[in-house]
Amino acid sequence: MHMEELHRRIMTEMDLSREIEDEELMDVIHQVLEEVSEEEYLPLQEKINYGKELFNALRKLDILQELLEDEEITEIMINGTEHIFLEKDGQILESDKHFLSVAKLEDVIQQIVSDCNRFVNESSPIVDARLPDGSRVNAVLKPVALNGPIVTIRKFPKEFITMEKLLQWNSISTEAAAFLEMLVCAKYNIFISGGTGSGKTTFLNALSHYIPKTERIITIEDNAELQLTGVANLVRLEAKNANVEGEGAIPIQELIKSALRMRPDRIIVGEVRSQEAIDMLQAMNTGHDGSLSTGHANSPKDMLSRLETMVLMGKNEIPLPAIDRQIASAIDIIVHLGRLRDRSRRVLQITEVLGVKEDEIQLQTLYEFEEKGIKDGKILGELVKKNELLAGEKLLAAGY
Repeated sequence: MHMEELHRRIMTEMDLSREIEDEELMDVIHQVLEEVSEEEYLPLQEKINYGKELFNALRKLDILQELLEDEEITEIMINGTEHIFLEKDGQILESDKHFLSVAKLEDVIQQIVSDCNRFVNESSPIVDARLPDGSRVNAVLKPVALNGPIVTIRKFPKEFITMEKLLQWNSISTEAAAFLEMLVCAKYNIFISGGTGSGKTTFLNALSHYIPKTERIITIEDNAELQLTGVANLVRLEAKNANVEGEGAIPIQELIKSALRMRPDRIIVGEVRSQEAIDMLQAMNTGHDGSLSTGHANSPKDMLSRLETMVLMGKNEIPLPAIDRQIASAIDIIVHLGRLRDRSRRVLQITEVLGVKEDEIQLQTLYEFEEKGIKDGKILGELVKKNELLAGEKLLAAGY
């Protein structure tokens, strides 16, 4: 008995003229499976598996639901109806599951994007969305995706990852974590850089828990993913895409400008990708110390170059030396993350931004990861202190 046939039989048994409760749907599924079992023997475990898959197909996210519930899976890549690839323990594997039809896969995509007030169709075939647990979703439909629909999901772990967890995983040293805690409490402006999948958002979440709970925090994100807990005076803002008519978009830079009028103690921008960089830098430069943000880059130096490019993208008539002075004045510390050959995520560098000299932003490495060898396939190494912090005024002002 194929899933297609079971699906068809259940649909004929259901009263589609009214809303059907979950319990009633399960009764119909159970009834159909009992009838099938009388026609051809179905072992009990097989009936349980069929029941779960059918319920997910009719009420939840079809076969995607089971993959999302598997906590060992960190990334899901759906290439049309035929191929689903999964990441487990840093390895890419192909799943034996697939969607029954393009229509069913598109239904699942529409369900995901509508739940977070986004839309996607043939005229606007690319969308970024999120699941209720914060997991990131990117979907691309035809005609852009020739073998589509394509869905990529980066899952967020069910358990909140704290700095203590990162210490257990050797992602950061105890000394460096204590140093960053002091910097966050003393309101240094910290920028987290790293490549794709290096754990920037996870690290930002962990770092943000060092912020005193009495402060007023405003988070600004393209897709709301930050998980701040225990903060009573918290304002969460999320950018809004344009509607079907191409109107009503509210970009991150508008939210940053609005946040400045909300009497923030701290502004946290989930990720700076484009021309909102100038607004973020100006916020940091106008008395909003202790701000945090992330950006995509291959090194701290590369992060500064990308910020220059982002500011210029905004068609701002600002000469490059002035942009560099804005950046150097706004950002105190860059924490650079990376994913090593063994797929482990580590803090690779903690860098101090010193200022501009001879038209170039000066950097000083405070901590740097040094590789010591390999054991059982795992890279051994530690975050080694290289220099003392030079700009200690904020630490002194905070009583350190």
